[in-house]
Amino acid sequence: MDRNTVVGLVVIFIILIGFSYINRPSQEQMEEARRKRDSIALVEAREDKLQEELQRENQQKDIENVENAEDAEPILNNNDDSGEPTGTFSQAKNGEKELVTLENDLLKINVSTLGGSVYSVEVKDYETYSGDPLILYANDSNVFGLQFWGENKNVETHKLFFEPDRQESNIRVKPGDNPQTLRMRLSAGEDSYIDYVYTIHPESYMIDFGIELNNMNDIISGRPGSIDLLWDVILPQLEKNGEKESEYTTIAYQLSNGDFEELSSRSDEASEDVTTRINWIGYKQQFFSTFLVHEENFLNAKFNSNIVEDGKHTRSFSSRIAVPYSGEETESHDMKMYFGPNHFNTLKEYDYSFEEVVPLGSWIIKWINQYVIIFVFDLLNKFINSYGLIILLLTILIKIVLFPLTYKSYLSQAKMRVLKPQIDEIGKKYPKKEDAMKKQQAVMGLYKKVGVSPLGGCLPMLIQFPILIAMFRFFPASFELRQESFLWAEDLSTYDSILDLPFTIPYYGDHVSLFTLLMAGALFLTSKTSTAQMDTNAQMPGMKYMMLYMMPLMLLFFFNSYSAGLSYYYFLSNIITFGQTMLIRKTVDDEAILKKLTENAKKPQTKSKFQAKIEEMAKQKQQQKRGKR
Repeated sequence: MDRNTVVGLVVIFIILIGFSYINRPSQEQMEEARRKRDSIALVEAREDKLQEELQRENQQKDIENVENAEDAEPILNNNDDSGEPTGTFSQAKNGEKELVTLENDLLKINVSTLGGSVYSVEVKDYETYSGDPLILYANDSNVFGLQFWGENKNVETHKLFFEPDRQESNIRVKPGDNPQTLRMRLSAGEDSYIDYVYTIHPESYMIDFGIELNNMNDIISGRPGSIDLLWDVILPQLEKNGEKESEYTTIAYQLSNGDFEELSSRSDEASEDVTTRINWIGYKQQFFSTFLVHEENFLNAKFNSNIVEDGKHTRSFSSRIAVPYSGEETESHDMKMYFGPNHFNTLKEYDYSFEEVVPLGSWIIKWINQYVIIFVFDLLNKFINSYGLIILLLTILIKIVLFPLTYKSYLSQAKMRVLKPQIDEIGKKYPKKEDAMKKQQAVMGLYKKVGVSPLGGCLPMLIQFPILIAMFRFFPASFELRQESFLWAEDLSTYDSILDLPFTIPYYGDHVSLFTLLMAGALFLTSKTSTAQMDTNAQMPGMKYMMLYMMPLMLLFFFNSYSAGLSYYYFLSNIITFGQTMLIRKTVDDEAILKKLTENAKKPQTKSKFQAKIEEMAKQKQQQKRGKR
């Protein structure tokens, strides 16, 4: 690894650290966030208590009214404001929660009669890091349902009991079977109802979901336009490193114009009020996601994301989504739900741009990952089962492709090195500080005379930086590496540990990653090889110290909790770079380079058309000045 490479790595590292530091919430912000959460929890507790008291009072009034009535009849229209589902939905407020299972070879979805919504989803063929079945979410606090104002009260369908249209508790489709449908009905009187319709297909992570409203226009109060869909979920921790998993967990969505957006996953709390139409909304975790698609767009939505620090969950999401509502006698909304892995090619197959949630970078970085790295990765995976070997071959291929640039960079450094004595002579000729400009002009004149560009070594390394950054984005987000073991690493998608510490070292962690140690050692080796052939006086002050010691030490801290696959790749990359440097050093002769540069200096200097034009313009300007004088 040469000086230009190390300088670039230092710049990238400083940018990453600076970006993380700038976006990190301050202590005051974290305390304010905690105060807000405590205040919200207190207000919610008070509201719950108040609702319970109102409920008891209203129930007592109902009993007294029934007892005092001469001809007691069931109360069908109670106009209290307690929010309890009396009146039209009185028959749906009591019941027993039961689960109806929709199942194919990929998913096992439990639909609850309470709320008629998806209660839990198991993604088959995958497990959590602890070896448990992978359940995307299953919590009594989760909410999915419509909310509207009806009969002078707030109606929330997730608190009401739906009736399934099928007797069987398990509906399964096998490969080759026809899709199966489950209809959950919330009755609101004679020929008035709300249906949730679920259709499961064989061998698919996506199900059809529909909302049908029949004769609800007299029950749903207010002006037609939209009704609210509430979607609240507490997401469980699925991976080994809950802190890193939380950094990739957020609410993502696509606007009707195709733009992809997502809430910040770095802050403890994040919210967004989207006032434009939305194609789909996704609850994204590090390696799995849940998407809700509306074929005709949601009108708008309000999103909230909060971190959960209980050791079992990562974040809680809350969405209030506006669904179009015309107020007609019969109305239906065609939607779809996706429950599955964040595997780039799998997401792309559904043709809804779900693959945008995979953080591959932007612009050229995303292009490299999508069309080069993933393509090569998948190609190698067809023939090789070990992802450790795939990363090795991928690294070798990248280094072979970049070798001409590496060679050109080394050759440029060699030219600068053999010119060092002549540059020192120029320095002796202009020792004073006020002659710095003359010295610089003389040095540039020398470079021009012998045909050397001082940027010749930097440009090839700058071209390689997109590859370096692309790999930095690819490995932590690569679903392929999830729970894939190699050597001592149990899971290449997260950190490896050869020693668990009984304490936590600030910015380092509570474990020791061997792949990170090897990477830091390989970086020290390549840096030592590179600095050994440089003249110390020609370097920036402290550069040698930074390259040899500080850079490996900083990366040791930075990568200790990162993906083992990433550290393994950088280790291999540095080792191969060291081998290439040794090979190039044996083939490049400094004396031959100096001889060629000397011959170039003897050749007549030719000017390019651009340079001649510049000089002609300068002469004309001088003549104009003389004419004015």
